[in-house]
Amino acid sequence: MGRIRAAFHDPDGDRYGIPTFWWKGAPDGYATRRQLRKRGLCPGGQPIAAQVLWAGVGGTRAAYLYDLDLARPKRTATPAVLAALAKAMRARRTCPTCRRVRPYVIPRSLGECLSCAPSEVA
Repeated sequence: MGRIRAAFHDPDGDRYGIPTFWWKGAPDGYATRRQLRKRGLCPGGQPIAAQVLWAGVGGTRAAYLYDLDLARPKRTATPAVLAALAKAMRARRTCPTCRRVRPYVIPRSLGECLSCAPSEVA
């Protein structure tokens, strides 16, 4: 085991307070938020079960791990929520000056679509 791996190997949590592993050294049964999301799960309010530490740019980096047995299925959006999001996005694409729905979000810095904005700005 190399020096870096040995520095981040603390499976009992004596040194860091929670079980700590090196990069790609975590045992099965743990997953990060992204890994949970890929499986259709979420942490579900559980505390951080372990961490992975590695030497990165700017210092030591950390990734928190959650117990797979305690993970819950992620919530899916209802049709009403999806409709509300679609309505909100349509409002962000509608120019307040010409009232046209554009294929892009209206820039907040201009306050109107690129066609209505003064030519010096756009």
